[in-house]
Amino acid sequence: MTTIPGTNIALPDLLSLTADMVDMASESFNEGPITDWFEVELRKIPGLTVDRVGDNLVARTNLGRKYRVLLGGHTDTVPANNNANARIDGSTLWGLGSADMKGGLAVMLELARTIPEPAVDTTYVFYAREEVAIKHNGLRELFEQRPELCEADVAVLGEPTGGVLEAGCQGTMRFVVTLTGKRSHSARAWMGRNAIHRLAGLLAALEEYEPRQPLVEGCTYHEGLQAVFVDGGVAGNVVPDEVKLTINHRFAPDRSIEEAEAHVREVLAPFLEDTDTVERTDAASGARPGMNHPLFAALAGRNDLEVRAKLGWTDVAFFSDHGVPALNFGAGDPLLAHTQEERVEEPLLQIAYIALADLLINGV
Repeated sequence: MTTIPGTNIALPDLLSLTADMVDMASESFNEGPITDWFEVELRKIPGLTVDRVGDNLVARTNLGRKYRVLLGGHTDTVPANNNANARIDGSTLWGLGSADMKGGLAVMLELARTIPEPAVDTTYVFYAREEVAIKHNGLRELFEQRPELCEADVAVLGEPTGGVLEAGCQGTMRFVVTLTGKRSHSARAWMGRNAIHRLAGLLAALEEYEPRQPLVEGCTYHEGLQAVFVDGGVAGNVVPDEVKLTINHRFAPDRSIEEAEAHVREVLAPFLEDTDTVERTDAASGARPGMNHPLFAALAGRNDLEVRAKLGWTDVAFFSDHGVPALNFGAGDPLLAHTQEERVEEPLLQIAYIALADLLINGV
């Protein structure tokens, strides 16, 4: 029998449990059945207080410990791509959601089952609708309706990270840049001004843009400024008088939304004229790594886990906005998420389970 180091707790069969969850379809907005199943399982565990808010579940210990750790994960998946059913091949599980993030949910459920009296109070959050627009996100629903359920000193989300700690995350924002011209017949182009042609200088500047790679609390982030969509043109024989360019900026967590926006506008300024406009259409702040918190330092140090910056945006930013340091830690390979080849490896599931079990059993 393989056990958690330093304990007599047996390692559970995480691969089979994850496979069972993969076979429970839970595409966004259809998480009800899997939430029902989690609720039944969590209510079987002594010492947990279980609350349901819509299709979100929160299970908590209430032992009066010094610290509270929140472990969270989303129950929804993207639509299937001929990979709806689980398939186990040796130590590899294939199937929709195996990496993102039913492997993480399996780890959470088994921790709740096997560690009834942790050294830190523990909150397990299973939330809906992460894979769709933020306005639908179940975590936001919880914070709006029952914020006391999400109180914690630190949070760990089971997003796929390949078994390393991905600390904090970068912020993201989008802009629509509208460049103007003058419409004319394409046979008499000299009578107009081609708005699409005006993109040339701006696109060249974006191509040559050198992103910052700042070191923030020991983690190196890598910013980006990319054109992601172009919309323009009137007809096949008309010089266009307007073109819209959508730009996405990923920024390190040492900058606020306001600072990041000012930087983007500074980059765009040389290419704008009085009739042009720049509209910020959305923005989400980043999250600082938070690895100086003693619980995170213990998690990384005792388990010899690699720590790196999270370059994408995840819900850790939402916790950070509420003053809770948060990081991403899961078994799945993030490069396989949302692909037909999505899969998760049993050894990485065990690494995540053992490290988080150590945190719950030993605290700091």
